[in-house]
Amino acid sequence: MFDASDPAFLADPYPAFAALRTEGEVHHHEGLGLAITVSHAATGAVLRHRGLGRIWTDAQPLERFASFNLLHRNSLLENEPPAHTRLRRVIAGEFGRGHVQRLRPMVARLASAMVDTLADKIAADGSADLLELLAQPLPVAVIAELLGIPADDGPHLVAWSNAIVKMYEFGLPAEARDAAEQAAADFVAYLRSVVTGEPGGIVADLVASELTPDEVVATAVLLLMAGHEATVNVIGNGMLALLTHRTQWERLGSDPTLLDSAVEELIRFDAPLQLFERTATEDVEIAGFRVARGEKIGALLGAAARDPKVFEAPDVLDIGRSPNAHLGFGMGIHYCVGAPLARVEIAAALSALSTRLPGLRLAGEPERRPEFVIRGLRTLPVTV
Repeated sequence: MFDASDPAFLADPYPAFAALRTEGEVHHHEGLGLAITVSHAATGAVLRHRGLGRIWTDAQPLERFASFNLLHRNSLLENEPPAHTRLRRVIAGEFGRGHVQRLRPMVARLASAMVDTLADKIAADGSADLLELLAQPLPVAVIAELLGIPADDGPHLVAWSNAIVKMYEFGLPAEARDAAEQAAADFVAYLRSVVTGEPGGIVADLVASELTPDEVVATAVLLLMAGHEATVNVIGNGMLALLTHRTQWERLGSDPTLLDSAVEELIRFDAPLQLFERTATEDVEIAGFRVARGEKIGALLGAAARDPKVFEAPDVLDIGRSPNAHLGFGMGIHYCVGAPLARVEIAAALSALSTRLPGLRLAGEPERRPEFVIRGLRTLPVTV
């Protein structure tokens, strides 16, 4: 069984998943303290099963994690119907496919301007960090624009988000848990000041909706965090994959019609969210494995994405892959509401990079984030 803290595993977890898959579709992982799925079929079954839900349990002790618990207790992501249905209905229209498609020109302009800055930095210094100048700021700028939040506040939002999501990892040290609570408290205070001021964009719509004040804050924070974490890591992981599979990068540059399929392949090839937990609300059986009521099971999205029963040559990066039934944005009622927007942002970044910097190359060894659940990079140095 893999060690989720082993740097060698974090560098490339997929061989370990493949080895487990030969032994069965579901395994109990002693280190993580829950069952995990390693096949596409079992992972999809976990995501769809109505006897498996997102059942929030407050972080303990309550007085130590007041803000972190407030954000999650009132979150769309951590609730089941009817609360989930009510919360999702309020924001679903804002992220519908038709509405998001109208945002393409705005997203493309932002991506183009950021790639110009990246190119200028490379020209001046010889190299630059693609994460710092494009992957991080692009999704934050887009979601801040939609929420009606000043773009200059972006760095604070990124820092808070990065600290909070560490709580989703296993075996987190006490100081990191305290940092997550402090970030949550700062995020709550920031959003409450926005809400009680003169909010615009989606925040104004949330305030005018049926949501409680705490639900407004929690929903806005979720949109900012989810709108940042997934996209930044697909762009970072994806560009690393393309630059280390040079023929695919050159293929994209010579054939822009592959842009949409490239986006799907990058989401599949190195999933930004590796594990999504569910809790059994009744006794459930997944691929012959019994999950008793109250027990947790982790859907390993990254493992599902490399299942040879679904994907031909799953360890090969193929930007023209079709069909591509990855589970990178989930399934069922918790399917990512922001998936259409994330796809637009990733496509805009790839288009701007392949057009403006076709000779882009790695300028050094990227630094990987030392976490398992949220898979991404800290730095991605590039040159031309």
